[in-house]
Amino acid sequence: MFKKMLLSALLIGAPNAFAQLNTPKWVANATIYEVNVRQFSTEGTFKALEAQLPRLEKMGVDIIWLMPIHPIGEKNRKGTLGSYYAVRDYRAVNPEFGDMSDFKSLVNAAHHLGMKVIIDWVANHTSPDHVWVDQGHQDWYTLDSLGQLQPTIGTDWWDVADLNYDNQEMRQEMISCMEFWVREAKIDGYRCDVAGWVPMDFWIAARKALDAAGNGVFMLAEAEGNELHDAFEATYGWEFHHIMNDVAKGKKDAAAILEYFSRLKPHNNGFHMNFTSNHDENSWNGTEMERMGDARFAMAVMAATIEGMPLVYNGQETSLDRRLAFFEKDAIDWSKMDLVSFYDKLLHLHQNNPALFAGAGQQNPRFISTAAQKNQLVYVRERGQHQVLVVLNLSATAQQIKFSDAATAGEYQDLFDGKKVKLKSEKSLQLPAWGYKVYYR
Repeated sequence: MFKKMLLSALLIGAPNAFAQLNTPKWVANATIYEVNVRQFSTEGTFKALEAQLPRLEKMGVDIIWLMPIHPIGEKNRKGTLGSYYAVRDYRAVNPEFGDMSDFKSLVNAAHHLGMKVIIDWVANHTSPDHVWVDQGHQDWYTLDSLGQLQPTIGTDWWDVADLNYDNQEMRQEMISCMEFWVREAKIDGYRCDVAGWVPMDFWIAARKALDAAGNGVFMLAEAEGNELHDAFEATYGWEFHHIMNDVAKGKKDAAAILEYFSRLKPHNNGFHMNFTSNHDENSWNGTEMERMGDARFAMAVMAATIEGMPLVYNGQETSLDRRLAFFEKDAIDWSKMDLVSFYDKLLHLHQNNPALFAGAGQQNPRFISTAAQKNQLVYVRERGQHQVLVVLNLSATAQQIKFSDAATAGEYQDLFDGKKVKLKSEKSLQLPAWGYKVYYR
């Protein structure tokens, strides 16, 4: 906590990291943790989550991202409990989780610990029985040839109704609902569902209004594309995530990573949120164990150090090894807690070493050639006198990794064993299958 406060104080004196967005200073070195409130605890409530905030803060979490907290529609509901993304009322909380006072208490408790809270916002669609429909606003929706509500075309989301962004009245009410949570509950921003399916001019207008309502917010888009950084600091690192999955399966190697970063040039100081799991990946595409196997630790190290902001999905610190049910109650088993130290080290490194800070001044990693580049990856992140050197074995066999780089000679600390080391210009490291080393100074 002290280190985080010290860094925040240093950042306050710096110029705004995102000149065209009113981005809070704390964003640059923040880490993010996604919470599925229903499955996070046996109770599945805001109060149960609030009790765990000190543990998460200690682990190095800055931003709590809550999957949608709103009431879920009854009409066309999937499963017993329905999808969080079929929202029935943008201005209310899901009674399964608690009430508004419980939610405000959660936000206040997070703020007291120096943490931030963002909530999932579903702007593309609502449930078919949303309060807007009850109020007679069918013209706020995309209608079929018979004048009936319809799901978003090209999806199997038969439990939702697509919104019509040609309707300016709907747009204004949507922005007003988003302002409501910033003003009334003091949240710190939004993760915006399928943001690329909503017109960009809406997001720009919404961002301007939210910055004014909250004196700056943090915005994360569930999409990729440079144009999104006109309204969002962060976008999803989807492409990089899929590359990591393919490397773990032996379908791709280090060359795919090098090629990706040769193209990566986010504008407006934007950056990616990088991850090895999230709610979509876990429930629909498989656990880390299914998708990445023994490579998952090396991939987590890479996601946390190579660019942008690192994400931890709830349960990763307890080696969550099953797909969580999406429409039913399926509480996480917290009995192991075997990876707390692993994520603690990665998250605190991001918080405390400016070489890893996102936004203005962030540089793409500088890759260092090795004697056998195909299944080996070495890169350094730099900012001023700060350096983070990462060495990865991207294969299922032990490898000797040799490289020469005068700029990374000198004294470092080993992130995972805590020992001080002195590296020469010529380096040779023996790493086990899917092994990793992280040095910092």
